[in-house]
Amino acid sequence: MVEFVKVARTEDVEEGKGLIVSARGTKVALFRCGGALYAIKNQCPHMGGDLGEGALDGDIVRCPWHGWKFSVKTGKNPAVDVVAVRTYEVKVEGEDVYVGV
Repeated sequence: MVEFVKVARTEDVEEGKGLIVSARGTKVALFRCGGALYAIKNQCPHMGGDLGEGALDGDIVRCPWHGWKFSVKTGKNPAVDVVAVRTYEVKVEGEDVYVGV
């Protein structure tokens, strides 16, 4: 069963940038892309780079360590479907942002 945990306020997440938050001990990268909020596992599966610190181009974040790419919407690598990071459901209530863990 998914439990929603408050991780941020809407004003904390800038358009086109990532924000690293913690949800029940799990590091999550939040992104605002096209006005919508998305959450993915913060750790790149290649060598553990913080995806929340990566550059966002459209809905694709690039790991700051070695450039691996992931869609913040689906978690999938745009070139190799089997390479992915976990996505988390995001819920906004008023100005509060919740992530389902």
